[in-house]
Amino acid sequence: MLQLQSSEHILPKDGSTGDDACAYTIIDNSVLVSVLCDGVGSAKRGGTAARQTVKFFIDQFKSRPKAWDIPKIMEVFTRHINGLLFKESIAQYGQIELLTTLCLAVIEGETLYTLNLGDSRIYLLKPEGDFQRLSTDHTMDDEYMSHVLTQACGLSENIDLHVISTPIAIGDILVLCSDGVYNLIDEKSFSDLVHQGLGAGTIINHASQNGKLHDRDDMSLQIFRIEGLDPLHAIKNIPLLIPESLYEGDVIDGYTLLSPMMEHRRIWKVSKDGQLFVMKFPMRADDEQALDEFVREAWTAKQISHKAFGHAWVPDERSMRYYMMDLVEGINLNDYVKNRPLSVDNAIELGKFLHRAEAHLLHLGLVHGDIKPENILVNTKEGESGVTFKMVDFGSIVEIFSTNSRAGTPSYLAPERFSGSIINESTEIFSIGVTLYWALTGKLPYGEIEPFQTPTFKTAKRPVKLNSNIPLWLDSIIMRSIAITPDQRYGHYSEFFYELKAPEKVKPFFSKETPLIERSPVLFYKIGFFILLALETATFILYVSK
Repeated sequence: MLQLQSSEHILPKDGSTGDDACAYTIIDNSVLVSVLCDGVGSAKRGGTAARQTVKFFIDQFKSRPKAWDIPKIMEVFTRHINGLLFKESIAQYGQIELLTTLCLAVIEGETLYTLNLGDSRIYLLKPEGDFQRLSTDHTMDDEYMSHVLTQACGLSENIDLHVISTPIAIGDILVLCSDGVYNLIDEKSFSDLVHQGLGAGTIINHASQNGKLHDRDDMSLQIFRIEGLDPLHAIKNIPLLIPESLYEGDVIDGYTLLSPMMEHRRIWKVSKDGQLFVMKFPMRADDEQALDEFVREAWTAKQISHKAFGHAWVPDERSMRYYMMDLVEGINLNDYVKNRPLSVDNAIELGKFLHRAEAHLLHLGLVHGDIKPENILVNTKEGESGVTFKMVDFGSIVEIFSTNSRAGTPSYLAPERFSGSIINESTEIFSIGVTLYWALTGKLPYGEIEPFQTPTFKTAKRPVKLNSNIPLWLDSIIMRSIAITPDQRYGHYSEFFYELKAPEKVKPFFSKETPLIERSPVLFYKIGFFILLALETATFILYVSK
């Protein structure tokens, strides 16, 4: 996961909106895209061009073609926005009026990719060094014409592009700035201020004090301090074969394929030295997105060490792309409950188990993303009464607070997930609640929801009305877990777990639609009494006044 501290600031020269623009985004917690543009002041719509260009790159990178590498994406997108600005200028004005400089920086894996047009600059600062300039000033060589740009975004149909690749490491600092900043401060002083850990606003204010007001231009500055790099990019680029087809009896690195565990034949039961394991391969050999997902899944799986999950590992020496898991025996909860209902005691234990599993993932900054009976294995213990559980499906696990995924099974998703809300503890608790509801009643609280459907949620029937063995305190915990609105639901795993362990502390749960007479009969009758008393008093006063 890419981790960084960021700071950006724009100071217009005259207090207006100015002609500079900058923005950045982090995509899938792994790719930084940063854009800084300085609209050319002599052009009528330089500021418009700058803002339009920044928005273009941020929007387009979010939906970039997965099969393209970063340099190709940068070059294709730059040529496209350049062409759009140039053609719009000619169509509207008959001359160049949509004109801006461009600095574009992208971090993927352990590599920084940079590209620039014009005289805005990109610097890389090492922990113990001075600025390393990664951009070229595209200006006239003549000292009296140094303000004239030889290249800019929107200047001509044809542009000369150079994408620079630079290795980066934790502790490095990436800096993007307009000429309004570096013209007022020398590079040594500039790098010293950045080394001190000052924010973009503070550095801009310091630099602006060095120049006279009439000499000052718009000033824009972005600073990124690298605290963690995404290791998955390097893992993905390891040259490993992905087999197109697999068959019983194949031997791969000493493991003999015994039988496929799924119809797609990408997950196999295998044996080695008399022991049984599970071997999982990417779904397809020619699908870039599937490879990305598989690499992330394998990386995630080997980070998980809790006994609630089966052990997974990636062998050091592999001839093909796969990862290994212990073979976990058991029957999934969906099939288990078809044969025998889950007892109240086992349901309570299931709730505690799911809390422990999710709490471990939370420690790693993750959530399961697809809690449902099919992803829970049941093993009987001590005959029919006691059971143990295991979680499966590493492929659904995602970073907490992810926003770009409907990861999960629709019937178990919290209502806000259907409108693009983040995945967090509360939405995971909803899935836990639906699972407990189903395990105890055989029914889904909000019915079967189809993929890509945007359902309407109405208050669920209380589980105790479907299974009279459920104690009222557990009924309230489940209803609070599956509350339609987040403000009525548990917000954290710890709250849910505390009440599971302390039934005497559980307060009755009522939805907002529950009539007052059900929520608080005493209060209802008190209010009714005072209303009747008021009516009687008013009637008496009217009678006396006559």
